[in-house]
Amino acid sequence: MARRKARAAETEAAPESDGPAPEASARSAPAPTLLPKGARRTTPSAETLAALDRDRLIGLVLDETRRNPAFRKLVSAALAARQGPDAVARIVDRRLAALEGARGYIDWQKRRAFALDLDATVSVILNELRPLDGEAALERLLRFLGGAESVFARVDDGAGTVQGVYDRAAEAAVEIGAALPSGTAARFASGLLPRVLADPTGALTVLLRGLVGRLDPEALAPLDAEVAGLAAEPGTRTGRRETEMLQRLRRLVLLRLRQDIAERRGDVDAFIAFELEAMPGSPDRLDIATRLLRADRPAEALDWLRRETPQPLTRADLIAGLDETAMERERAVLEIRALDALGRDAEAQDLRWRGFAARLDAEMLRAYLAKLPDFEDDEALRRAFAVVEAFPDPHRALGFLVRWPDLDRAARLVTGRPGIWEGERYTILAPAADALAQAHPPAATILYRALIDDILGRGRSQAYTHAAAYLSELDRLAERADLGGAEPDPAEYRAGLRRRHGRKYGFWDLVEGG
Repeated sequence: MARRKARAAETEAAPESDGPAPEASARSAPAPTLLPKGARRTTPSAETLAALDRDRLIGLVLDETRRNPAFRKLVSAALAARQGPDAVARIVDRRLAALEGARGYIDWQKRRAFALDLDATVSVILNELRPLDGEAALERLLRFLGGAESVFARVDDGAGTVQGVYDRAAEAAVEIGAALPSGTAARFASGLLPRVLADPTGALTVLLRGLVGRLDPEALAPLDAEVAGLAAEPGTRTGRRETEMLQRLRRLVLLRLRQDIAERRGDVDAFIAFELEAMPGSPDRLDIATRLLRADRPAEALDWLRRETPQPLTRADLIAGLDETAMERERAVLEIRALDALGRDAEAQDLRWRGFAARLDAEMLRAYLAKLPDFEDDEALRRAFAVVEAFPDPHRALGFLVRWPDLDRAARLVTGRPGIWEGERYTILAPAADALAQAHPPAATILYRALIDDILGRGRSQAYTHAAAYLSELDRLAERADLGGAEPDPAEYRAGLRRRHGRKYGFWDLVEGG
């Protein structure tokens, strides 16, 4: 122990000198490279690492290769690159063959190391093989992506870490493929078709569609003709449900590819035709309208938006995370754009006001006010605030007032209805309390208490840190402000928390350790 302390003291006394290896003499040590004034000496960078002796760097690299298998692969590939692309390709091929032959399940304890190993494989392809042979790198990326299904069958990727590696590989493959000469890139895309049709929902489908969006529109004619021919071929009738499902997926992929090609060529009418063929009962009207507006065809865009009310979201849509309110807003925005382009200003203004009044949409209100003649905006704003104050959901009204901002009105809303605030609406209440704390302590106090009461009342231990911070903020508010007769007073409120939640030791430990 004493020896280690002495060694540490020597190191601190001379921070700029790495010193010679123990077995070397002091006279053989090279003079240290001086860093620029003010440089941070312990942060790895090109500058600071250049100051280290070469042998010291080699030692650090060797130590890390022994500890870190993924890093060892990167170093081995960098060394192989000195021998040429074939040597690097052999390293990649061995790893890909091992992945393709593996069958064991990757549990959560091994998942991180597995993801790092996959990422190292992609890094070797991109950083070492691609500069030497781009086509060979692209071939390995395709092989890597082709094995995605078997990998995901062996690993629980709830956090999406492994998926992120495959997304990176797909993006890189699109970039490399698009950088090929125009004709070569189109032939490469055509060569992917059989593999895509064999697995329509696989990673290569995403790759091919991404590639089509980057190719020269003039080079897409042969690919379009090939896809059209495949789409026209009748499917094989076997009576097996899974085969019929596969045939439907293939047909849908082919239609989407033709749609991608039409979009790349700027052919809006073909894009719409393929959308109707792919989704005859429920074409994406918002997508169609967006493209028609982009093509300066607002009347047709408006017609699509108003043909019929968008179908309600299914339970599956909601599970997938589709937001019906957001879709309604997007539809309204597109309709307003079309009306503006057609010079139908009054209708556009009416839609803006209705959009604001229905959802307390601040951007809609700002746009509405900006379109009014001079001197009419003040009266309109008074009407708007009346709508906000009468809105059925006071939490949403509070959020609007805080974001607008009108903190005086927000404070009056809070203090005028002190018992209604629900702590579970913390995404609104927490920022509102923070915004009101400086100028409106009584209102902030009401909101902080609602947040604390909800967290402790439901025993949300993961949020105890927030509750302790809110209680600390209440103490600061009580010290510097007259809370205007807040009930109960701060001391009584804290005592009440003790009585009701005294056994929530995790929370009180945070409060007392504060």
